[in-house]
Amino acid sequence: MTETLFGGPTLPPAYPERAAWGTAPKLRAWQQEALDLYLRNSPRDFLAVATPGAGKTTFALRVASTLIDSGAVNRVTIVAPTDHLKRQWADAAAKVGIAIDPNFKNSDGQHGRGFIGVAVTYAQVASKPLLHRAKTEAARTLVILDEIHHGGEALSWGDGLREAFDPAVRRLSLTGTPFRSDTSPIPFVEYAEDRDGIRRSKADYTYGYGNALRDHVVRPVMFMAYSGQMRWRTSAGEEMAASLGEAAVTKDITSHAWRTALNPAGEWIPAVLAGADRRLSEVRRTVPDAGGLVIATDHEDARAYAGQLKRITGESPTVILSDDAKASSKIEEFTASEKRWMVAVRMVSEGVDVPRLSVGVYATSTSTPLFFAQAVGRFVRARKRGETASVFLPSVPQLMALANSMEAERDHALDRPEKEDADGLFNPEDSLMAEANREDKASDSLTKGKFEALDSQASFDRVLFDGGEFGTGGEVGSDDEMDFLGIPGLLDAEQVGTLLRQRQHEQLNRKNRKAPAAAESPAPAIPDHRMLMDLRNELAKNVAAWSARTGTPHGVVHTKLRTVCGGPPVAQANEEQLQSRLRKLQDWFIGRK
Repeated sequence: MTETLFGGPTLPPAYPERAAWGTAPKLRAWQQEALDLYLRNSPRDFLAVATPGAGKTTFALRVASTLIDSGAVNRVTIVAPTDHLKRQWADAAAKVGIAIDPNFKNSDGQHGRGFIGVAVTYAQVASKPLLHRAKTEAARTLVILDEIHHGGEALSWGDGLREAFDPAVRRLSLTGTPFRSDTSPIPFVEYAEDRDGIRRSKADYTYGYGNALRDHVVRPVMFMAYSGQMRWRTSAGEEMAASLGEAAVTKDITSHAWRTALNPAGEWIPAVLAGADRRLSEVRRTVPDAGGLVIATDHEDARAYAGQLKRITGESPTVILSDDAKASSKIEEFTASEKRWMVAVRMVSEGVDVPRLSVGVYATSTSTPLFFAQAVGRFVRARKRGETASVFLPSVPQLMALANSMEAERDHALDRPEKEDADGLFNPEDSLMAEANREDKASDSLTKGKFEALDSQASFDRVLFDGGEFGTGGEVGSDDEMDFLGIPGLLDAEQVGTLLRQRQHEQLNRKNRKAPAAAESPAPAIPDHRMLMDLRNELAKNVAAWSARTGTPHGVVHTKLRTVCGGPPVAQANEEQLQSRLRKLQDWFIGRK
């Protein structure tokens, strides 16, 4: 196809270098394969599941172009989750000669002249389904349902979609993330019963992250996990301390330690932001326009993180707040610029699509599989072969499990018991996706009122990549951390894996050289984790008291104790090392050097 219906240019290449397996003019291999399947079967309904960054928009617009050119359809309606995405679809369609009106309002009745169709939101359809039904019936309409999982989020949305688009001659449904695991059926999606009697969604074509990574269609993602010691006060006035991500603690303690780490007044977040910025500087050596995104929980945190980034970089980051009327224009401005950082409040689902994003900081306590997959999806879009992505996150079990299952593909399951898995991966989501992408002031303030973050310190934990874990932990700013922050920004997946294994081997050799006698010593006794926790809590309280007395930040006190007494960060220290630091603190309190 060299000319389109409106005489515009044909579809642009997804990127200059073709996927590894097979090529086709202007399309990636998976897009051509899916298109061939679609044209061969000419289905009324078609569900394509493709990982974020794989190129679903290009595939859908090629389907639309083909159907328009053949006369099978003469109107196109695109349904997207957000206003920002409506404009993105209209811009992409215009490049291939399909005129889509993204400014259409329900009150307009008709779209503007010169357009073959409209782009609307799911909420827009749900509010006036009969209006959209009339428009659908009035022409041979192709409906493109972008991120169709939104159709199952609210009963009114699902009913509205069915009412509005039941008369459509073609419906093309797209999604790039795991479906919600509730029992609300998604309109126009086929379900098939498995051997256990559970009805699961059935995709017509699936292209997962694993395949896309092997085909160099998406970037490999390294997850840079950070732990550290946290201290907070409960609503009962009790002071608590724990190591971030420690396995032998309750979910409540993990949650409070996690929130303590994200507190802008502590030392964890500034240390992680500084590490992420060092990583971004390394990436920009080979990818000069590479950008970073910090995902914050609420407006207050976002502004505080932005201030910390300005102090680190000397440049004011772009801040995207969920109630900002200029959010879309700010995103577009950042996309076209070479600014280093953007900070967004949960707006990381389908609304933030910035291909140059290469480094992310997951600074939110939201941990549903859907939200996590969409957040990570902001960084995987490949523009040229070899670009890598790095996502910095707290070292907590929920996120570690999600990071290690990046290649997992989940279908939407109906009939599932509401309490099936202890890990919650298949339980109904805590809230609708719309709620997860806005600031929920009431619930946030209620949760934050349950405890008071006191102080936090960060330590480098490990790197997660392709299901493996690398690194032996280390202090922030240490060689052990810099080994991984300094990994080049242009590497393919195999090279990343090779380099990570090499860096880990070097770290182990370095540690063995520092303690050559360790191999000859008898096997150590099994440590008492309860005693270690008590010692860590006691050390944290003593450090806090010394900090209050001297005005020295907690992290500086911990660093000085390690310098004087030796040993690893608190989370990795043994009984003798912790006791040594407590004794040294006691000496300081009585004036003994």
